[in-house]
Amino acid sequence: MIGRFTHFVAIDWSGAKGPRQKGIALAIADAVGGPPVLVRHDWSREAIQAVLRDELPPDTLVGLDLGIALPFADCGAYFPGWDKSPEDARGLWALIDRVASAEANLGANSFVAHPSARPFFRDGTQTGVHFGCDGASHGRGRFRVTEKVQANMGCRPYSNFNLVGAAQVGKSSLTGMRMLHGLHGEIPVWPVDPLPATGSVLVEIYTTLAALEAGRTPGTAKMRSFEELNRSLTTLGSPPVAGRGAIEDHASDALLAAAWLRKVAGDTRRWSPSGLTKDIARTEGWTFGAF
Repeated sequence: MIGRFTHFVAIDWSGAKGPRQKGIALAIADAVGGPPVLVRHDWSREAIQAVLRDELPPDTLVGLDLGIALPFADCGAYFPGWDKSPEDARGLWALIDRVASAEANLGANSFVAHPSARPFFRDGTQTGVHFGCDGASHGRGRFRVTEKVQANMGCRPYSNFNLVGAAQVGKSSLTGMRMLHGLHGEIPVWPVDPLPATGSVLVEIYTTLAALEAGRTPGTAKMRSFEELNRSLTTLGSPPVAGRGAIEDHASDALLAAAWLRKVAGDTRRWSPSGLTKDIARTEGWTFGAF
C-alpha cells in the first residue's frame, strides 16, 4: 500500500439546491510533496462527476466528504417494511437515482418526498415515525457502524436520515449517492468495491477526522483563516499554502483533507478497521480513517 497512489483529491460536497453549489470545493495534493492546491471553479455536482469519470490523474485516491450509504445493520434494512428496500449500497444508489431521475442537478428531494421513504427522514417540517430504528420519532436518528466508531473517536456525527440544521449531512449524502450510481463501472468505491492493486479509488471521508489528526478539536475543526489552515498543514507535515486572512471553510476543509490523505493513505490500519465486515462493506460502507 505504501506508494500506491500518485495523487490525493479531497472534495467537500454539497446537497444544496441549484445548478452550482458554493459549498463544493476540490483540492489536490501530489505524492511527491508540496502544498495542496485548491482547484478553483464554479462547481456543479455534474462537473465533479465528470472529473471523477474522465479527468483524474492515474492512481488517484479521492476522498468525498459525504455518507456513501444509509444505516442498515441497526435494523437489518435501510427501510424496514418497504418492499423496495435494497439489499446493498449499490442497490440503494440505484433506487435513489431511479426515484429522483427527473430531478435536475443530481437532486434527491423527490426521493425524500416519496411516501414510502419520507417516514424515515427528519426534514424541515416533520420527523418521520421511523426516524429511529424502534419507531420512535425522537433522538438523533439511526447511525451506521462507522459513525458509531467516529463518535468513539471524539466526533459528533449526524444521521444521514437527518435533513435539518447547518450540520446535517443527509441531503449531501443522497445527492452523492446519485453521483456514485452514475459512476458505476468508472471508479471503484471502497469498501463497497474491493481495493484494486492499481488505478484510482474513491473513499468516503469526514473532514473532522483530518482536523483531529492535525491537532484540532471537533469544536474547532473548521478553519476560517489561512493562518489556522497552515498551522494544521504543518502539523500534518505538509508545506503551507499561499494566502493571508480569511478563507472559506469549504476550501480549507478540502485543502487539509487532501494533505491528510497523502499522509495516511499508506497506513494499513486505515484499510482494515476492526468493525468492517464483508456485510458492513456491502451495505453501509465505511469512512476512511475511522478505526
